Amino acid sequence: MTDEPDPQAHYRQPRQARSAATLARVLEAAEELAFDIGLEQLTITGVAERAGVSVGSIYRRFDGKDQLLAALTDRMLHQRETDLADALRTAEPTLPGVLHAYTDALLRSFTSTRSLFPYLLRAHEIDVLDRGARTITEVHRLLIDAATPHTGDIRRDDPGAALDAVARALLGACFHNSVRPDRPADEPTMRRYAAELAEMGLAYLRTPDREH
Repeated sequence: MTDEPDPQAHYRQPRQARSAATLARVLEAAEELAFDIGLEQLTITGVAERAGVSVGSIYRRFDGKDQLLAALTDRMLHQRETDLADALRTAEPTLPGVLHAYTDALLRSFTSTRSLFPYLLRAHEIDVLDRGARTITEVHRLLIDAATPHTGDIRRDDPGAALDAVARALLGACFHNSVRPDRPADEPTMRRYAAELAEMGLAYLRTPDREH
């Protein structure tokens, strides 16, 4: 049985265990290189050397670098969705617990994928842009679903709309932090910033609407 094109993934998906293992090794090598040298400097040859495979074996699956990066993007974004869902699943079952767990996991997720964002923002491949949009939709949904059982603690007139506003604000803040040229990278600063964002969201949710 041979590899076959996947119309949704736009590259040839493996049909054998050994081939799947090779693909995983290639994508892992590509991710490591993306962190080490950046996406602009990443090459098929460099990925092949890091993965311990031939250049030809990569080209048998991918038409070129853009297709490889699209597959890498999908892999990394899917992993970030999974990590965020896991963090919320183990969060303290309170509104503060949910917001703090979500913000900490989201900030870490954006920080660890920072080298992908310039590529995503400049991407001309519609499937890459769509994949990023799906992740944004998913991480937004994860917070709403996790926080909805605690809407009794929200003092805004429309708790659902307030949660939606907080989810959007946290997502925007974490994204902005990931593309800042002066982004602090040390652990204590990142934890403090995540806690501050969560507390800002809580302060808004717990503040009644102004009387008009």
